[in-house]
Amino acid sequence: MAIIAMVSAKGSPGVSTAALACTLSWSHPTLLAECDPAGGDILAGYLSGLEIPARGLLQLAVADLRGRAREEFPHQLVDLDAGDPGRRLVLPGVSDPVQAGTLRPTWERLAAFFSELEHQGRGIDVIADCGRLTTSAPPWPLVHRADLVLLVLRPSSVRTILPALPAVAQLRRELTENGRGPGALALLTIGDPTYGDRELEQRLGLSILAKLPDDPRSAQVLSDGGRLRRNPDLLRAAASMEPLARRAITERRTRLSSPATRTEASRA
Repeated sequence: MAIIAMVSAKGSPGVSTAALACTLSWSHPTLLAECDPAGGDILAGYLSGLEIPARGLLQLAVADLRGRAREEFPHQLVDLDAGDPGRRLVLPGVSDPVQAGTLRPTWERLAAFFSELEHQGRGIDVIADCGRLTTSAPPWPLVHRADLVLLVLRPSSVRTILPALPAVAQLRRELTENGRGPGALALLTIGDPTYGDRELEQRLGLSILAKLPDDPRSAQVLSDGGRLRRNPDLLRAAASMEPLARRAITERRTRLSSPATRTEASRA
């Protein structure tokens, strides 16, 4: 895989929790990049029990402006797996939404840099927590370059589902005009839906890639820190997402590389 961008339409449906659960449970080396312009949560939450010097996305962006992103990248990471260094990494996000303005000139180059990680060393998959689309400056270049864009949704009521309709339309438009096509877009649902899966897919015009359970105890640990109980439901479900995401990306890349698809694209 390469880049998986997770976004939400509105509110707090669990993007950050889902992204961290995948990072902690996937078998392939994975980097969680906190790219939410509203600010990252992991240093103040899940990692709050550790004294970690200032590092992360902002420092990487400054290094990129100086042409030193590649050299500085390893120094801006937090390793979550002492037993297997480099397998579960975090690039902390900005601590203040005001800092998000510094990232705007660098998003395009940072997105290109993230996509290259797939082909370096052991190969690293990037899970980008891009936050809500309602922020003033979503990281669109990163979403455009993503191999898979997951709209995270907690479909517990009509109130939580309705904001997804304009979000889907916006994502389709962005991916069609600037990205790799709307075929990169899918749903990741959390908790039990008000409607059946089929009805939800028809209503939003998107397929559900995977579903995560409503596991409040594990979600609180991933949000605020603490000790996870043994083999929690949330992490087991997140682990089961990995082959689904890998297959979706592989199939889409195969379609995009087919002669018929390239010919159709050249005529467009």
